[in-house]
Amino acid sequence: MTAKLPSRDTVLTGDHISLEPLSLDDVPDLFGIAGGDEEVWRWQLDSTPHTEADMRALVEARLNDAECVPFGVTDLISGRVIGITCYFGFSAKHEELEIGGTWYARPYWRTPVNTEAKLLLLRHAFEELGFSRVMWKTHHNNERSQNAIRRLGASYEGTFRRHRRMPDGTWRDSVHFSMLREVEWPEARERLTARLAAG
Repeated sequence: MTAKLPSRDTVLTGDHISLEPLSLDDVPDLFGIAGGDEEVWRWQLDSTPHTEADMRALVEARLNDAECVPFGVTDLISGRVIGITCYFGFSAKHEELEIGGTWYARPYWRTPVNTEAKLLLLRHAFEELGFSRVMWKTHHNNERSQNAIRRLGASYEGTFRRHRRMPDGTWRDSVHFSMLREVEWPEARERLTARLAAG
C-alpha cells in the first residue's frame, strides 16, 4: 500500500494557527511582517525580499513548483499570515516527504507556532496520508533550526557537504534529519501535544 500525495487544498487547523493553501493574496501580509528582515532570511535559500514584488516572486516560485505543497501559516488571533511552510520531495511509492522552506516572522519565534505547525504537518503526513518517513534539511551553521528539529524528536542522519548554493554565493552543507512513523513518531506526538497543552 502506498501513501497518498499531499493536496494543495488541505487546511490544517490547531489552537494557535491554521495552515492554509498559500496564495498570492498572502503577499501583502507576508511582506508587511517579514519583508526586509535579514535575520528571518539569513539561512534561507531565497534572497531577502526587500520589496513586495520580491515577496510576490518568492510566493510565485513556491506555487509554480510542482514538487512543493506550500502552506501560509495564519495566526488565529490576528488573522494574519505570518510565515510559510511546505511539503517537498514527496514520493507515494517510497512513503517519504520533506518538511521545509519554513520561516516565520520574528515576533513568532519562541512561541507555540512552530511546535503546532510541525505537529499538524507530521500528524497529517503520518496518520492521514500514510507516509512512513519525514525528512528535514538545514544549513550547517543554523544551530537554532537544528536544535528545533532535534526537539521534535527527529534523528540526525548525516551531512551533505557543499550541497546547496546560498543567495550570497557561499555553499551550504545540508544537515539531514528524519522521523519514522513506527519509530520516533509515537513518542514525538505525545511530547509535542503535551508541550502545546502546557503553553
